[in-house]
Amino acid sequence: MYTQCPECLTIYKIAAEVIGQGHGLARCGHCAATFDVLLSLADALPAETIDQLPQHHVEAIPPQLAVPALRPQAAQQALLFDPDDRMRRPQSQLRTSTPAFARRAGSAYRSARNWPWVLGSTLLALSLLAEIAYAKRALLLDDARLRPWVDGACETLGCRPPLRHDPARLALLSRDIRPHPSVSGALIISASLRNDAAFAQAFPDVDIVLSDLDENRIAMRRFHAQEYIGDARTIAAGMQPGSTTALVFEVADPGKNAVAFEFKFH
Repeated sequence: MYTQCPECLTIYKIAAEVIGQGHGLARCGHCAATFDVLLSLADALPAETIDQLPQHHVEAIPPQLAVPALRPQAAQQALLFDPDDRMRRPQSQLRTSTPAFARRAGSAYRSARNWPWVLGSTLLALSLLAEIAYAKRALLLDDARLRPWVDGACETLGCRPPLRHDPARLALLSRDIRPHPSVSGALIISASLRNDAAFAQAFPDVDIVLSDLDENRIAMRRFHAQEYIGDARTIAAGMQPGSTTALVFEVADPGKNAVAFEFKFH
């Protein structure tokens, strides 16, 4: 095989073991340059006069070898016993099965050893389910499919579950905004709200958004039930099915640019 130094163009005859020693790299004996012998590797030199050996194109994916020349076979392992020796043994020595009492004892030992792991895994799974239920308790308590089970369990245990929330079934009947009669620079915003659900609901959190003529938000505030309902017993009882509640809010006047307002319930 032949290869060529790309610096001084000296052509060398090279053996496979030399290519293997340098992992495809070699140093030119003329100019001392280190180069990749595989780029111009050739089986034989062309018959005509040449200045430079053809360069091999490097593929992104290495070519796959398809025609094997030899596949060495693994050496056969030596036998650890003479097969004919088993035929010469007495039948009493050929019994290798485990006695029944040993199998029963082993099975009992494994069961006794595994039960702590089974118990621990069960407790961890129950703990995980309890944590998920606590984190998602608001959604679970408001689920129409689960709520009857929760109410029945609380009735048996003598507890009182939180009131349900369903803002989509709250109807805004009327609303109004006017200057505060006794506080300068303040507004009174009133609204009438009806519970259209078939169950008692908790009073919602109310967002009031004030905006200008271009619908740009000027001010916003969220009110909790304790801020617009003064009676704790009324808050605890919630909004009964079909009942109507008057809401009154006192807010600071954001200025004359606030010409529109909007309610959002949570």
